[in-house]
Amino acid sequence: MRLRTIDLFSGGGGLSLGFINAGFDIMAAYDNWLPARLLYKSNFKHPIYDINLSSKEAIENIRQFDANIIIGGPPCQDFSSAGKRDENLGRADLTIAYANIIKNILPSFFVMENVDRAFKSKTFSKAKNIFKKAGYGLSIRILDASLCGVPQLRKRLFVIGQLKGPDGFLDSLLDIKRSSKPMTLRDYFGSRLGIEHYYRHPRSYKRRGIFSINEPSPTVRGVNRPIPNGYPGHAGDPSPITDKIRPLTTKERSMIQTFPESFILVGNKTDVEQIIGNAVPVKLAEFVALRLKEYFLQEGLITESDFRNRVLTFPALPKHQRRINILNSLRKQRQQARNSG
Repeated sequence: MRLRTIDLFSGGGGLSLGFINAGFDIMAAYDNWLPARLLYKSNFKHPIYDINLSSKEAIENIRQFDANIIIGGPPCQDFSSAGKRDENLGRADLTIAYANIIKNILPSFFVMENVDRAFKSKTFSKAKNIFKKAGYGLSIRILDASLCGVPQLRKRLFVIGQLKGPDGFLDSLLDIKRSSKPMTLRDYFGSRLGIEHYYRHPRSYKRRGIFSINEPSPTVRGVNRPIPNGYPGHAGDPSPITDKIRPLTTKERSMIQTFPESFILVGNKTDVEQIIGNAVPVKLAEFVALRLKEYFLQEGLITESDFRNRVLTFPALPKHQRRINILNSLRKQRQQARNSG
């Protein structure tokens, strides 16, 4: 069986591309925002669907792919520091919709991404309970993208679930593979940007607006504004405003999100900037996907040659219970081999 993967709330495709880069086979994606779907379609060959993911229709549509792995990042505006931080505004309910899809589909593994603030929310607590009642062991980590191959300070919550697996099954791999040093723009781009400093509009003038390429970028947001005539400067700015200081371009911001330079940005500037700001950095998604790959190899679920062909060692499983039985059988065989060795 191939590593059949579905991406929910896919946006512009950061999670999809990261998992594809790691060798997973994305069968389909789902998103209900038209600008994101149009951009996604311009870059991927598999289909993307516009379906209400809170509906029974969505569950039946997803079920047809018999996915082993479901990934997704439910919209996070109601948790984020850039939003109103109000779980009652409605979008936080999509985290519950994601959890209910997992409960009904029962993939072997799932990955859910959200902003770090979601970790302390009532909504996340409810979603976690749904996962646990459905029989998932969970690895939960807040990852800083700058320690995972991305030249950007961006903390994100990742929840990785394994059906009938132990809690913390991926923790050690996620921890030991992180870099000890944040990645800077210079580390990632070298001199390609042609600048030493750039402007990033602050939320208030109590914060600095000038940044150096010798540090990680601050979190890429969904807005990208020019330098205002009245920018007063800030004591923390590493350079004064000069004619060499400019905001980053839309393409540069997408590349800080570690989309490749060849990634096609389709749509009006406002929408594209929002899609970029909402995206999971590709290299962060790839970091998590590669840790899953290592776990599969470590547990004997796949071999290197299987993974190159995107094939799992156990057969296609139309019945969820049969999938559970085979996973348990594989674990028992591994334990017996260890005991005999």
